[in-house]
Amino acid sequence: MRFLSRLILPILCCSFPVFAFDIIAHRGASGYLPEHTLEAAILAHAQSPDYIEQDLVMSKDGELIVLHDIHLETVTNVEAIFPDRARDDGRWYAIDFTLEELKQLTVHERQNRQSQQVFSQRYQGDHSFSIATFSEQVALIQELNRSTGKRVGLYPEIKSPAFHKRHGIDISAAFVKHIESLGLNNASANIIVQCFDFSEIKRLRTALGLQTRLVQLLGENSWGESDTDYDWLRTSEGMATLAHYVDGIGPWYPQLFDQAMPRGDVTVNTWVKQAKEAGLSIHAYTYRQDALPENMNGTTLLNNLALAGVDGVFTDQVPPVSAWRDARPVTP
Repeated sequence: MRFLSRLILPILCCSFPVFAFDIIAHRGASGYLPEHTLEAAILAHAQSPDYIEQDLVMSKDGELIVLHDIHLETVTNVEAIFPDRARDDGRWYAIDFTLEELKQLTVHERQNRQSQQVFSQRYQGDHSFSIATFSEQVALIQELNRSTGKRVGLYPEIKSPAFHKRHGIDISAAFVKHIESLGLNNASANIIVQCFDFSEIKRLRTALGLQTRLVQLLGENSWGESDTDYDWLRTSEGMATLAHYVDGIGPWYPQLFDQAMPRGDVTVNTWVKQAKEAGLSIHAYTYRQDALPENMNGTTLLNNLALAGVDGVFTDQVPPVSAWRDARPVTP
């Protein structure tokens, strides 16, 4: 997920009523501990978000593991442990390793291709963290809910289904089977499933029988996330079509705003209202306290998202978003 580097000025268009605002811990408490680790999930739970996100890919032996990317080197020491297992493109892919092998790795803060920490001021301590399975995260969050009396939900993302299919693995079918075994494949379960691939979204809802709430993530066509035409999805026809399959959408938050306005003024893009009229909720990504838009503080950004009709946000740092939500009057 990406963040905005440009100025968003106060919104000029009519706003939509906001009755609630969901807070999703993006990759766990990723602003404080290495992303998607069990420790990051524990800290996120303590911060009391509405949901904790789990990005899911599969291992060579068919285990659902919690990892943002299909490759490993940006967040683990795989190069040191398995130096000869990179593919020709110089990357180490999770699907090439068994769970036993993946458990030999340690997880660190996200790095770029030059091995520099992407967010330099984030966690810099000991790297004794491990890759977690989806089963481990679900069990942990459910037990923390039981012991604390909280009701923090799950927000898994099925990553790169077409990539997995090319390698003979049906990650979506495996996922649905797994949550079915846990009694979570129903509309009342405290779980929201997300995916960037619209073809897979339709397959999940129809052929695979997914009964949970479902969110279509919106990227940019240039990102190459899938073959989905995100430009078309962000039209009235696209939103009406999405409403047949999903409960909500997850846009990159710069997509919400039209910045090509006279004097640099900003309005909400037309498709946002069309999404609301189609009955779709909006969970935008990603609020990062340490990567805010230029010349903008966190409160202004969050106010703009709320005025745009956003129903919730993915965030690396739950506490500042919770403080903003607690201080914001509830719209009757």
